[in-house]
Amino acid sequence: MASDKVVVLSAAAFEDFLKAAPKPVLVDFWATWCGPCKSFAPVFAQVADEVDGLIFAKFDVDESREIAIKYGIRAIPTLKLFKKGAVVETIPAIFDKADFKAKALSLV
Repeated sequence: MASDKVVVLSAAAFEDFLKAAPKPVLVDFWATWCGPCKSFAPVFAQVADEVDGLIFAKFDVDESREIAIKYGIRAIPTLKLFKKGAVVETIPAIFDKADFKAKALSLV
């Protein structure tokens, strides 16, 4: 299930987008070949549709190894909360929708 509220970040625009974002950005670092990432994707999209106050974004780690290394991505899916371009929290993926929604609401 896709959401029009989920921004797909490119490597070229990654840091500029995060620095200019008017709200905190919750980035899902993922990859197309990752089974757990595929399982988490619908939960991420559903919560993006239901929670205001955050920008929900996805970044495919295969697009830029440099960005994945810079932000310490060692396992996927991994979520990072950015404010004004800086990481303020790292969160493992939460596969239960209710639990993930509660966590997202606590970040607003």
